[in-house]
Amino acid sequence: MDRTNGTDPKPGTEGEGAPVVSRGVPEGGERDVASLYWEAFGRKLGPALDPPEAGQEFISAHLHHDRGITALVDGRVVGVAGYRLGGRGLTGGSAKDVLTAYGPFRGLPRLAVLALFERTPSAGELVMDGIAVAAAHRGAGIGGLLLKEVAAVAAENGCRRIRLDVIDVNPRARALYERHGFTAVRTERTPCLRGLLGFGAVTTMHRPVTAADAAARPEAQ
Repeated sequence: MDRTNGTDPKPGTEGEGAPVVSRGVPEGGERDVASLYWEAFGRKLGPALDPPEAGQEFISAHLHHDRGITALVDGRVVGVAGYRLGGRGLTGGSAKDVLTAYGPFRGLPRLAVLALFERTPSAGELVMDGIAVAAAHRGAGIGGLLLKEVAAVAAENGCRRIRLDVIDVNPRARALYERHGFTAVRTERTPCLRGLLGFGAVTTMHRPVTAADAAARPEAQ
């Protein structure tokens, strides 16, 4: 697993070390990643994977470890960014896995909800699945470190741009993306889904990948 040291301008908790940005989900960190994802996206994922305990267990059991960037503090995962590349994203699980976990009767409508979140990358495109940082470590620059490493992955894989979607009820995330070079290209309004998923519009954002993204990555430890 490749690791790069990150500089934390505002430590999340007194006495803790600086964050270390790591490619991949470390063995033993699956539950931390699932918990972070659920905290960030539980309202959206709930209709498909509720109750929360079952949803987090499903995410933890079906992660693609090599499709995530994690931020570790003292060896514990406190931030994660998932991405889709080569047909796989951070969060996995087939239709059969969903039906096995929830049963045919409850599983079929859950598959319909999950289908709403499917995003297939275009040629030369890396799609981000999401980014989540533990509450105690927000405002420490971890989100920016994760995005920087995602950009390095995109550059190394010959991608020309990064794509992500941000929902209308998450202005903090949109502000983070804009600070790191993402621009909005379109907004799809889905008022009929507000009651089910908790949001009524999704904005697609793009960021070009440049040679500087690969060159800017510090030498791996």
